[in-house]
Amino acid sequence: MTKPALLSLPHTLSASQARPRQLPWWRWAAAVWLVLVSLGAQAANPLPLQGQTVRIAFIDPLSGPAADIGRNSLRSWQFMAEHKGGAANPAGVRFVVAGFDNKGSPQESLNALKAAIDQGFRYIVQGNGSGVAAALSNAVARHNLRSPERSVVFINYAAMDPELTNEKCNFWHFRIDADTAMKMRAMTGFMAVQPDLRRVYLLNQNYAHGQQFSRYFRDTMAQQRPDVQIVGDELHPPFQGHDFTAHVRSIQASGAQALATGNWGADLRDLVKALHKQGVYLPIYAYYPALKGVPEALAETGGRMPVYQVAYNHSNQAGPIHALATAFRKQHGEDLTIYASYDGIEMLSHAMAHVGSTDPAQVAGRLSGMIFKGFNGPVHIRADDHQLLKGLYVSRWQKVDAAHPRSAGDTGYTFAPVQYMDAAQISGPTSCQMQRP
Repeated sequence: MTKPALLSLPHTLSASQARPRQLPWWRWAAAVWLVLVSLGAQAANPLPLQGQTVRIAFIDPLSGPAADIGRNSLRSWQFMAEHKGGAANPAGVRFVVAGFDNKGSPQESLNALKAAIDQGFRYIVQGNGSGVAAALSNAVARHNLRSPERSVVFINYAAMDPELTNEKCNFWHFRIDADTAMKMRAMTGFMAVQPDLRRVYLLNQNYAHGQQFSRYFRDTMAQQRPDVQIVGDELHPPFQGHDFTAHVRSIQASGAQALATGNWGADLRDLVKALHKQGVYLPIYAYYPALKGVPEALAETGGRMPVYQVAYNHSNQAGPIHALATAFRKQHGEDLTIYASYDGIEMLSHAMAHVGSTDPAQVAGRLSGMIFKGFNGPVHIRADDHQLLKGLYVSRWQKVDAAHPRSAGDTGYTFAPVQYMDAAQISGPTSCQMQRP
């Protein structure tokens, strides 16, 4: 077997280097102002909505090949609703999250949305699949136009198609994850400074997300390192129990020095297992290696596979989320991976406290442009397109150590940060022409 040329791999960041960079003064000032306003409102009327319940409909796969990810995500939202409800939030509201199985289908999602609205839900969350997110976003906008007295807010926690906050944006849709363009700027920016990197292989799922990963990688890397060759670019059917053996052989034959993939869930897990079986241990750059099932597959390689994750968090996140992640693993026996659930509950409770109401129209109006303290510090919901602006980490798969003691998947390995890029470094302009009610 021909071994790929070795790359010099970056060291893990120190604790101080891993902290988010300082925000511009105006964002800190706005954040301080928001806190002062909230504290003043609470002093005048502590827990203004105490006793009220806000029901959230979670619409994602709870059966089928992506069910393990969907169920972990549902538990994440339910856990945050429980731990940040009532007296634990400035509004005093109780949050209840109910799961609706969409089986990964846009049409099933629309059926679930109708059922949720009929049952009185006025807030929905979804994340697995940009096609589903686009269908829900359009349906919510149409419903709210027809029935403004029963308006609905859509919180997108993971669907990354940039069009959702550009050409397909609407007032009722809020994305609280970075989009593909933002994540790709972080990924290629990190890869571009590795001088020995010359040849990259792309392997992705054959649907909107995988196709966009390939296109954005090519375009963004060409801007930063035009000398880097794409020596393979393959798409495969998603979530069909795919055999990756032939793909691994193609990767091996191409002379690639690294593999970049947007795969997630069972498809990333099975890809890792196929690479391990063939003894191919080239570096992998991905968005989702921390999701359920993949850390266990990586641990089977004995640390021989260098893996880099681009995400808004890492395994050893500091702050209040640290204790919550510990409690989640103790309660559920699996990792908390959807940290966006913290930001989602936090932003809703602050907006509700500020407007003194749980009415979706009033809450949406407050969310637009709002700065609040997320799990990793102050973040901003851009009013122009309702994209949450937050920084991203590049973290490396390694053995736990004194500085990074929290294990991923209880494997003895962890994702340790090697670079942090703040929102200003990765965010781009928006073409959204939002119609406001």
